[in-house]
Amino acid sequence: MIDIFRFSALSRARYLPFFLLAAMPGLAQRAAPLASPEVHSDNRVTFHFRDPNAKKVSLWIEGRAQHIPMTKDERGVWSVTTGPLNPDFYGYNFIADGVELADPLTPYMMMPNLRAPVSMLHVPGPASLPWELNEVPRGVIHRHFFRSRVVGDERDFYVYTPPGYDPRGKDLYPVLYLLHGSGEDDRGWIDFGRAHVILDNLIAHGNAKPMIVVMPFGYGLPDVLTRGRPTSRDASFRQRNLDNCRDSVLQEVIPAVESAYRVSPGRTSRAIAGLSMGGGQSLFIGLNNLDRFAWIGAFSAGGGDGDFEKSYPALDAQANAQLRLLWISCGTDDRLLEGNRKFRDWLNSKGIRQSYVETSGMHSWQVWRPNLAAFVPLLFQKVAP
Repeated sequence: MIDIFRFSALSRARYLPFFLLAAMPGLAQRAAPLASPEVHSDNRVTFHFRDPNAKKVSLWIEGRAQHIPMTKDERGVWSVTTGPLNPDFYGYNFIADGVELADPLTPYMMMPNLRAPVSMLHVPGPASLPWELNEVPRGVIHRHFFRSRVVGDERDFYVYTPPGYDPRGKDLYPVLYLLHGSGEDDRGWIDFGRAHVILDNLIAHGNAKPMIVVMPFGYGLPDVLTRGRPTSRDASFRQRNLDNCRDSVLQEVIPAVESAYRVSPGRTSRAIAGLSMGGGQSLFIGLNNLDRFAWIGAFSAGGGDGDFEKSYPALDAQANAQLRLLWISCGTDDRLLEGNRKFRDWLNSKGIRQSYVETSGMHSWQVWRPNLAAFVPLLFQKVAP
């Protein structure tokens, strides 16, 4: 299993200057050691950032609408202490004179983000939280590389196999295809979403069926991640990105998974879900391919243009006979809430049944980890006729 608290070789290379600075003897003599972040017994957290030349430094922490100002002491160290935080994992970074910076002092890895440096904070919680490590049997994470003929690039996908999975055994497993959000990559659900930990815990306690989880790279056009890329307002670019993502999943990833793993055949053993951009992709791919997927989930879905008739031209009440589960959720403080409500209302107007859930929270992992923990136990269960 991948150790989420250990820097990957890529992360070490990307942030090597921080480690070099920390190891320079001259710097160590001039600057007293700092620890950041510091989690206190009451779950308040203190952050430190050394920059004596900065004019203004603030803290961004996931789940907060506003940046938190930091104050500088005589040593040139900027500090701030938050109020008590709920036990969870949080992304954060510092903004020094307008520049976003990762925390060079954190003992944890960087949150996988392709557009901004983001560090990770862990406020430990009880073992009952599904994303906390427990002494339970653990699954294995596998990584696969391939040349995408659909997109025209080299890419990869990750596969979680549950505890006890034996490639030479007789047991077959259903599969959940789990898609990441915009700005992330296919490591997101592992490194920060803790999907493997959530699955391990749910399976160990009998709350979910053992299943394989596949996490593809979700960008259908390489230009999505380049500077000067077309904006999300470009409808044709957005649609080509969505179409290519669909085609890569259906034509490349699924066949590769089903040839390499002991997978249960048929649509009732196949689910697709995702967060934000990945939630919109899951709806688009799943609802337009009900011959391939019977279980569909979307967490804070985004990326669509609101023209549901155009996006789902064949969708009507007859879909109810094929859908085992259509699960849609969003946080009540999420900027995408209105769009998710409109989609719910459109589904209702078509007579399409769905489970629609609103929880407290913003567009953040503090919503999506609980979403996954609530969604997974519903999968691959027998449905009353």
